[in-house]
Amino acid sequence: MDARTVEAAEAKRKIVNRLRRAHGQLGAVIAAVEADASCRDVVQQLSAVSKAVDRAGFLVVSTALKDCLANPEDPQQLDSDELEKLFLSLA
Repeated sequence: MDARTVEAAEAKRKIVNRLRRAHGQLGAVIAAVEADASCRDVVQQLSAVSKAVDRAGFLVVSTALKDCLANPEDPQQLDSDELEKLFLSLA
């Protein structure tokens, strides 16, 4: 495996881990609502889910950006306008 493949696999692992964490946190939010938990507890759990999803999204965009910089000639790469739109959609 070359360095680029290893880096891509590591980025994918991190993204999946963040999304799994968010998935678990969302389950906790649902359980909290069903159990009539306090507003504070529900909002804190929602905040954790939101942050985990946002971080996964930023990692996806940053990985795409790194790949574009490393392989500018690849026709399947996103262009800078597309990357900017994706980044701003997360902000």
